Amino acid sequence: MSKNGVQLSFGSEATWSQEELTEIANGLELSGLPFFWVLRTRQSPNDSKFPEGFENRTKGRGVVWKEWAPQVKILCHDSVGGFLTHSGWSSVVEGLQFGRPLVLLICYNDQGLNAKLLQQKGAGYLVPRDERDGRFTRDSVADSLRTVVLGEEGEIYRIKAMEMRELFGDTEKHESYIHDLLAYLEANKGC
Repeated sequence: MSKNGVQLSFGSEATWSQEELTEIANGLELSGLPFFWVLRTRQSPNDSKFPEGFENRTKGRGVVWKEWAPQVKILCHDSVGGFLTHSGWSSVVEGLQFGRPLVLLICYNDQGLNAKLLQQKGAGYLVPRDERDGRFTRDSVADSLRTVVLGEEGEIYRIKAMEMRELFGDTEKHESYIHDLLAYLEANKGC
């Protein structure tokens, strides 16, 4: 099975402007990659709209899901070769526990710290933005996705994500941490 599918999810709180949503959608289309995009909306009259004809043009290679989705089940699927995320820590952990290389598109300021750390460690690729106004473009989204999922220069991110899987995906180790913490709390509850 080809590992070139992209999972996109920006959390339940992310709100993109119409311009940003259009650039993400057009970038996804330009990438040519298959995708599963979880796009939670508030279902209000002010919700952003996709570019005209986007869903028809990407039909057969992409799904836009507008409700809650089981992100962990999607990320563990063998066809997922990359995860476009807002850099929220829970999403980062979920992606890395399955060895998915991360493409980072920050929505809120606090996510920038996560993204910067992941970029410095080689575990995530930050979608380039214009330094003058902070905007990203469809081309920067498409290029970032192709680089990380398919490109030779993206191999480092794919390798690092698999290395991180050893840490984030080790359930026995995580359970032992929880067990040790609970034992410590129990032993020191009277202090």
